[in-house]
Parts: sequence; structure tokens; C-alpha cells
Amino acid sequence: MKICPITYEKISDGSNYSKKGLHQLSPVLKTLNDFPYTEEEQRKEAEFRSSKMSIQGVQPKISAILAIKESQFKIVDRGGRYILKPQIERFRYLPENEDLTMKLAALVKIEVPLHGLIYSKDGSKTYFIHRYDRKGQKSKIHVEDFAQLSGADRNTKYDSSMEKVAKVIEKYCTFPMLEKLKLFERTLFSFIVGNEDMHLKNFSIIVRNDKIELSPAYDLVNSTIVLRNPKEEMALSIRGKKNKLTRQDLIDYFGRECLQLTNEVCLEVLEKFKNSQIEWRAMIERSFLPEIEKENYLAILSNRMKRLEVA
Repeated sequence: MKICPITYEKISDGSNYSKKGLHQLSPVLKTLNDFPYTEEEQRKEAEFRSSKMSIQGVQPKISAILAIKESQFKIVDRGGRYILKPQIERFRYLPENEDLTMKLAALVKIEVPLHGLIYSKDGSKTYFIHRYDRKGQKSKIHVEDFAQLSGADRNTKYDSSMEKVAKVIEKYCTFPMLEKLKLFERTLFSFIVGNEDMHLKNFSIIVRNDKIELSPAYDLVNSTIVLRNPKEEMALSIRGKKNKLTRQDLIDYFGRECLQLTNEVCLEVLEKFKNSQIEWRAMIERSFLPEIEKENYLAILSNRMKRLEVA
């Protein structure tokens, strides 16, 4: 039985996508045709158009719109409403990895944009994510990443710390304590799922409803299973450490001392993550990762929860 690559629901009617998955993209979408490019063609398109995109990074990215009449995604140079990420040769299954990790974040109420996987014409899967910095047909929502706010750039995006990230929140956000709680949740989540690439450009603030707050989370990937035995567990240091982090570093120091969250709040977050383990494991089993990668993902979850002393 097929699984919908957008919702992970079982599909029994022979379609590639569930009705719920299509409805999430658009209430009037009845079907979705394959993205008309192979993974190699997508990488070439991404390289060719890279100078025209406002979002850059290590993974190849394509700007796209959803053409309802044609029932498919279409590449555009301007006015894109979605970012597409194809497979890359060096690190296989990154689209499946990112989609799964974003879904695990959503299960613990971390805000994420609409995202999922779509089939390409060669059968490969491409990751898509809706651009939360766009509104309507032409309007842009004001967003700035923490590298911009800290005076850093692509070359210095790792030259910071989580303590400095907290200071950026204090300086710019309308209600800093609310955003510090979100930061604490995302930091713990990244540690638990093996995402050690949360650098300054992977945090942003957004202006919504006359408030400055953390943007929805993005670029959440279990990079530990991709890189195999990475030397660091966090991109930005906590208490001067990027490796061998403990409950004392993450909860007692970062949560309580640095972010000034109460002990009760910190424990509530831990309990929420603990109670999500069954759902997380079921989601991983339903995901599109190969079986060996599922096992590796589950092993990292188990190990990290034990290190937080909540397994």
C-alpha cells in the first residue's frame, strides 16, 4: 500500500497523493503531476538560477510556484512561493531526512511551514517547503536571519554561540520570554534529532501582527546520520561547548540560567518530548528513509534522550 509523501497517510485508490495532502497544497487541487525534471536536471536548474534566488545554502534550491491549472510545480525566477530541494549525489536521502525531521518538530508543536515530498519524473523525491516570507501574489513579509542581525555573513555564520542568539532575541523580539521558550524547544529538539547545523542563518525573526518574533522553524535535518560520526553536536556553542553536551549544559545552564526559564517550564518541555517518543517512532517508521537510515535515526533519538536523562 502506498504512503502519501505529503502527509504519510496510507493511500488505497492508486493515487500518488492523499486527498488531504493535495488539499493542504490547495483546496481545489484534485491531482498533482510529477515534477517534470529528473534529479540531475533539478540540480542543474538550481546551479543555473542560483544568482537569481534570494535564498542560498549548501543544498541546491529551486524557486517554484504551484500551477493549479497544470496540476504541477513550475520553476520561476521571480515570485516563487515554494522552495524545492532535489536529491544530491554526495548525501543521499536529504529530502526524505529533512521532511521527516520537520514533521517530528510539528508533532511537538514547533511551528513549521507547509512542507512535504513530491515525485519527480524520474521517480526521485524532491522536498518542498512553502515560503512563509511571502503573502498573497506579490507582498513580502519582513524577515531577517540572525546572521544579518549579528553582523555576520555566510563565512562567519558559525562564529557565534547560543548565548548570543538569546541576546538577539532580547534585543529585537516584542515579547522576549515567549521567544526564549521557543528557542529552548528548538535547541533541545535539534540536539535530540542530531541536527548539529543550526547556525546563525538558520534562525530568523519575522514581523507578524505587529509583533517581532521567531519565524517558523526551517532547515531541520538529522545531519548526524548524514555526516556519520560528526565531531560536533551543535553548530553554535553552549557554555563554550559544541560536543559532549549534557543535561546540565542544556537544561540547567542554557534553559534556566541563560534563558531564565523556570525549572517547571524546562521540565514541561522535556516531558512533552518524552511523551512524543511513540509518535516520533511511528512517524520515522512511516517515513521514506531507507530501513537502515530509519534504524540510525531511532538510535540517535534513543541515545540523546538517555543523555537528557528522560528516556
